Amino acid sequence: MRLAIVVPVLNEENALERHLPAAFAEADEIVVSDGGSTDSSLAVAEALGARTVSGAPCRGGQLNRGAAAAPDAEILLFLHADTTLPPGSGRAVREAIAQGAAGGAFYVRFDRDRPAFRLGTRIVNLRTRWTRLPLGDQAQFVRRDVFEKLGGYRDWPILEDLDFAWRLRREHGLVLLAGPATTAARRFVEGGIARTIATNWLIWALFLIGVSPHRLARLYRHIR
Repeated sequence: MRLAIVVPVLNEENALERHLPAAFAEADEIVVSDGGSTDSSLAVAEALGARTVSGAPCRGGQLNRGAAAAPDAEILLFLHADTTLPPGSGRAVREAIAQGAAGGAFYVRFDRDRPAFRLGTRIVNLRTRWTRLPLGDQAQFVRRDVFEKLGGYRDWPILEDLDFAWRLRREHGLVLLAGPATTAARRFVEGGIARTIATNWLIWALFLIGVSPHRLARLYRHIR
């Protein structure tokens, strides 16, 4: 089964240089979906061998454009530019799909080896195990036919990953792979651990009571 990795970016040249080479070992092709970068993200991606597409800076739309640019891939994996897949992840995803999974994601760890981040890793993985709602930095993957039946991602600037996991779990079920994927802790470092966690929970709570993701995106940028 052909596996394509889709990477949404906006000014991520440094992250692409660090993380994209390892992704090529796990996939048949990589599509970098740019949202209007003003740095060298596109040039870096193309130099490394990725296909590139460009469009408006909206995470959900970028993911959908990237998926559309890999029409021959039977499996789609959506990877953040600052997340590294574990070795053998491509094989693990193919095996999970071959055994009947519609899609899923990986457990995760942060790239900083400090007690606060080790605790954060445990909390995120416990949340994932209890809710079975893995987020975008956990490398969500899905069969293409299921992705199309679900209508892809909502064209939202944030929370498109939570919504997609919710619909995938409800309609088809999902699997969680041990991995773990390693994701950057930079938001927590830059914004402060407690503040970033509080912001995330506030956004989730407001979303659950009906606040639009487009309004929440403005709140998110303001707080950051």
